[in-house]
Amino acid sequence: MTSPALVAEGLRKRFGANAALDGFDLTVREGTVCGLLGPNGAGKTTAVRILSTLLRPDGGRALVGGFDVVGQSAQVRHHIGLTGQYAAVDEILTGRENLEMWGRLYHLGKATARRRADELLERFGLTEAADRRVKHYSGGMRRRLDLAAGFILSPRVLFLDEPTTGLDPRNRTEVWRAVRSLVAQGTTVLLTTQYLEEADQLAHQIAVIDRGRVIADDSPERLKSLVGGDQLDLVVADVGALGAAAGIVARVTGAEPETDADVRRITVPVRDRMEALTAALRALREAGVAVEDVALRRPTMDEVFLNLTGHRAEQDPEGQEVAA
Repeated sequence: MTSPALVAEGLRKRFGANAALDGFDLTVREGTVCGLLGPNGAGKTTAVRILSTLLRPDGGRALVGGFDVVGQSAQVRHHIGLTGQYAAVDEILTGRENLEMWGRLYHLGKATARRRADELLERFGLTEAADRRVKHYSGGMRRRLDLAAGFILSPRVLFLDEPTTGLDPRNRTEVWRAVRSLVAQGTTVLLTTQYLEEADQLAHQIAVIDRGRVIADDSPERLKSLVGGDQLDLVVADVGALGAAAGIVARVTGAEPETDADVRRITVPVRDRMEALTAALRALREAGVAVEDVALRRPTMDEVFLNLTGHRAEQDPEGQEVAA
């Protein structure tokens, strides 16, 4: 089993009367992505700021790459990268010049900084735009350049604090592709995000934080199982057969289905998804009930979020689900 890249135990932080973190616990394995989900104000950014040594905790302890974030902060900073919500790149400079500048700021020699910039431009698919001024980059290209800057020193752990905020779906997908590439090479990522689909797509582990504490921590699939099993959706061809079909489905699945006459749909929770699907279709066919459409679906992260926090995610202006 791989060792933890990040361990937080009982982290606490207050801002006046507000407890931003109130016993925050988290362990993240090396070479994985951990998605940190939570409502606005739940403590996500505070946790990242403490783990990246930008903020001292009031209590508890945390290790990143085996180093204590308070007592060994210099060693932690040497092994991490951090990308915030907005791209911290200079629009006047070219992509190459930006990366070379960051390399020099990290005390790399001129030749080393240039070589590292070329490597990162290639890794993030920016070679063709390397000598173009950043003000002419798309949002996705700027974000990828910002991610590249965070990798100047090849960090063992990368903190991404809402890295795709404000990006359109195409550019968001570009960033996802870059993150997957980095993780495939052994980097550990702690990703804070309000986009539930983003966490579902990228994360091996999801931790849900609410009121400064982690209230759930597991793989996306296991968290979805907390909401219930899979659901079988059937659409019958004739609304007049809806009642009879629902009775057949109830008998073969052992669960009480819901019906929607407006769309002729039957929805029922199932345990063994393929067995239930096969049995239901066979029984309906034998009864002479025509099925127009059928689908199996798992619970969504929005349903997980509702189950854990008591409210659904909302939609951002581009239609992407976000944690309210």
